[in-house]
Amino acid sequence: MTRSKKGYYTTFLFFLMLQLSGIAFAQNPLLDDGKIKFRLNKDGSHYVRLTFLNQVWVRYNENNPGTTSGITEPNTFDIGLRRTRLQLFGQITDQVFFYTQFGQNNFSYQGPRKSGAFFHDALMEYHTNRAFHLGMGLTAWNGFARYASPSIGSLLALDTPLFQQSTADQTDQFLRKLSIYAKGQIGKIDYRVALSKPLAVYDAPTTATNFSADPPQVQSQAYVKYQLMEHESNRTPYNTGSYLGTKKVFTIGGGIIYQPNAMWRLTNNASDTIRQDLTLWAVDAFFDYPLSKQGNAITAYAGFFSTDMGFNYFRNVGVMNPATGTNTSINGSGNGFPMIGSGNTVYSQVGYLFAKDLLGKYGTLQPFGVLQYSNYDAFKDAVIMWELGANWLISGHKSKVSAVYQNRPIFTTNNAGESVNTESKGMWVLQYQVNF
Repeated sequence: MTRSKKGYYTTFLFFLMLQLSGIAFAQNPLLDDGKIKFRLNKDGSHYVRLTFLNQVWVRYNENNPGTTSGITEPNTFDIGLRRTRLQLFGQITDQVFFYTQFGQNNFSYQGPRKSGAFFHDALMEYHTNRAFHLGMGLTAWNGFARYASPSIGSLLALDTPLFQQSTADQTDQFLRKLSIYAKGQIGKIDYRVALSKPLAVYDAPTTATNFSADPPQVQSQAYVKYQLMEHESNRTPYNTGSYLGTKKVFTIGGGIIYQPNAMWRLTNNASDTIRQDLTLWAVDAFFDYPLSKQGNAITAYAGFFSTDMGFNYFRNVGVMNPATGTNTSINGSGNGFPMIGSGNTVYSQVGYLFAKDLLGKYGTLQPFGVLQYSNYDAFKDAVIMWELGANWLISGHKSKVSAVYQNRPIFTTNNAGESVNTESKGMWVLQYQVNF
């Protein structure tokens, strides 16, 4: 069966499941406090809920040097679906919770037509009490940092700090992993621990470090945060980006991911294969606080991240990359830059929310800034990426427009064989999000 046909069958089965759910719960109230929610008992403690999210990007990108798409293309204008998702989840008994997420990412003019959507998440949990939930499945209950599992519908910035998803689409599926996990809240402590089986890799080793094609060993991961103010929900794995002044939240967290012999490379003369462990750890803090009764609020996040992924490992990431083909920079084509690598990173983002009636019935504004500063072993110069932008919150996160400028570094090899930052390029993005 081709990948395309599999996508059609998966889509058909998912929507059939939704239809059957609607029939089964037709006698129950559909809308509960503005949510699409099927009550399974009178008090609503047992339920099944449906959500939808769509993020559309309109973009102008200064392409990396040498970029081509059949012809030399120094700049690209494009439109794409950054994310389109459906979630179906629910508490079906006092003890049993399930969660599924279905959709696709990064559909653009460069992508295959009629590409199949897929399940991002499919998990089941058993709840004993608030302190201990046990679950398993395809899930994002990950270490090692807050935004290794981001709530994409509530982001402060245009996108997540993707370097925190260091194994994304290498040994996992868009950051989701086949895992057995435990999570819960004990007093002010919120924890998650997981054992995951990484997805197999099939590439042969080269002199550049990469993920090993040996049968993968179990990956251990954890993230623990201390909640100094109000508690955050841990119903799903995804951590909120901005509460828009509706909560007083201050958390300090730390986490780790470890996998033995996850990476490999050949010696320079290709006579032997060297294997190395994957070790990621981080400490971070998140602060979201209302400043006035009019709705003003501040959101801030910062952390230190150590990512040991083997000798001189790095990976270029170009989100919804608008172009292909390059041979004049280390960055690769389009909008790619060395976002992930072995070394240390300091990352921060901060946003300020104006009064909720700043624009009257048209909502309010939330300007923000982002900085990633990475010292990766493979580069002589630091990787510095920064963003400035603003969210126009027409109806909170349900309907918002984001306008963002991102500046990224371009690396080339100098006469001494070192990877150095020689210039920078920009990307302008206008995003519209609907989330309910």
